[in-house]
Amino acid sequence: MGRFLIAGLFVLGSIAQAVAMELTSPDIAPNGTIAKEQVYTRCGGSNISPALAWKGVPAGTKSLAITMIDVSVKPSGWSHWLVMGLPPGTTSLAKGVSALPSGATQPVTDFGDPKYGGPCPPKSSGKHSYRFTVWALRGSAPSFAAGTSALDIETSLERSAIAKATLTGTYEQ
Repeated sequence: MGRFLIAGLFVLGSIAQAVAMELTSPDIAPNGTIAKEQVYTRCGGSNISPALAWKGVPAGTKSLAITMIDVSVKPSGWSHWLVMGLPPGTTSLAKGVSALPSGATQPVTDFGDPKYGGPCPPKSSGKHSYRFTVWALRGSAPSFAAGTSALDIETSLERSAIAKATLTGTYEQ
């Protein structure tokens, strides 16, 4: 019986890995350069959020969150986009999304705005990496005070997450 239990747990573990969350975008190739259309206006872009789509949201998810963090800014990252409280059945956000599903919010980012803020690294600072993450949360999305560091936001979401998926794009001025 013990061998069957171990085999059953192995199969369940394999199934869980097979349905891992995945985040994609028609606007950003994995580790590819982010287009000028998505770049912040102060850096010559149009500041249009990319389309995002995800799948594999696990059962038991109560809400979803989206973060876009410049992980090249040390020591705590720089938040460019925060979306909290998406319903668990949500599977995408359209390019340039202007209206979120009911109950979803956009907390203030490090730009000081409650909206998408595209890449805008300082000139001559090299290539920056922007990590988009969709978080499947076991409860309501936590709330964050303005000025909360990107690292603290990610740490809080990590504690609440059942699963997550990431997509990284790059940009350099």
